Amino acid sequence: MDKSVHFLKENENHDHRKIGKKLKFFVFSDRVGSGLPLWLPKGVFFRKKLEEFLTNIQEKSGYETVITPHIGHKKLYIKSGHWDKYGKDSFKTIRTPRKGEEFILKPMNCPHHCEIYRSQEWSYRDLPVRFAEFGTVYRYEQSGELHGLTRVRSFTQDDAHIFCTYDQLLEEFKKVINLVFYVFRYLGFLDYTVRISLRDPKKKENYIGSEINWKNAEYAILKAVEQEKINASINYGEAAFYGPKLDFLIKDSLGRKWQLGTIQVDYNLPERFDLFYKGKNNKKHRPVMIHRAPFGSLERLIAIMIEHTKGNFPLWLVPLQVIILPISDKYIIYAKKILNLMLKYDIRVSTDSRNENISKKIRDAEDNKIPYMVILGEKEKKNELISIRRHGIGDLGIFSIAHGVDKIFNEINIKTLKLL
Repeated sequence: MDKSVHFLKENENHDHRKIGKKLKFFVFSDRVGSGLPLWLPKGVFFRKKLEEFLTNIQEKSGYETVITPHIGHKKLYIKSGHWDKYGKDSFKTIRTPRKGEEFILKPMNCPHHCEIYRSQEWSYRDLPVRFAEFGTVYRYEQSGELHGLTRVRSFTQDDAHIFCTYDQLLEEFKKVINLVFYVFRYLGFLDYTVRISLRDPKKKENYIGSEINWKNAEYAILKAVEQEKINASINYGEAAFYGPKLDFLIKDSLGRKWQLGTIQVDYNLPERFDLFYKGKNNKKHRPVMIHRAPFGSLERLIAIMIEHTKGNFPLWLVPLQVIILPISDKYIIYAKKILNLMLKYDIRVSTDSRNENISKKIRDAEDNKIPYMVILGEKEKKNELISIRRHGIGDLGIFSIAHGVDKIFNEINIKTLKLL
């Protein structure tokens, strides 16, 4: 009973809805609609840093960025098979004045990426082709299932689709596995499990495509896991309707498991969209498609990160890394001097010039989880010193300006570099 009570209390203390609101990351509005988060400047900064991080990795790995619309014609999703499987979970169609023309809010990005691939001719020399997009999608979750950022009606996926040859499939899949592991390590998720999600052999009618396509797709995943020496469980009945997948579940600081990344092998959408490339024999060949999303969705990832860290994020992700706290108005000019120097170091810094006592300023900085506080008073100004305080730790000491700024700069950057 004591353990249960403690867990419930800790669960409440880690609640991303409370912490996110306190940090001014996001809000919800009944006037906007349930499950539709509104992102505030600090939350947008956090999202952008995550996007920049993954985009940088993807560009180095040969991905090209694409952008697709927030809506699509209903016939696009009929073609892909998503309408038959998930039409009831989508928002109702948007009808235009033109007879028979119906659009829906985009529930997934893969059909759009298939159309981008189909828009030009490809040779075997061009493959693999890797399209990446932070694409916002919309799904009508029932009101009772909505929960903060973990279950919303509008979310942004770190989606990418790789179009490759059959011979390239295994190596491409392994590259994505290693990308997912790199992302987890960088974000601080060091405890995770891997699950192979296959068809339910007793309910094959729930899946599209031929038996040979499914066997080839399942073989590729099993072989990749074997070659990478990954200890993975097998879960029957959890495959996507178009192909098997490899799911990654992280364990947070409270011991709870969350599904985060996923990789899927798909022989079926390339057939449905009649995708092809010209082979060495100058004949048409069908590419294989890999769906992947290391984050899963930005909303869910950010919720998990808030609850995992309790809002004490890695230094590279923190919107405001340093707050300068002059004890009174007498030291504001000196504070500006320190501010300008830190800005030259690309440290994210601000000054709290409110007419409040220093205890109040420190409490507020602690509540806002700002990593470093620089406290300035008469002794500091007179001797050109700075007092540094670390969130959650306390006073670190008094330093010369150069030494103190270097210390903060090095801690911010060295702790980031250690993750690489």
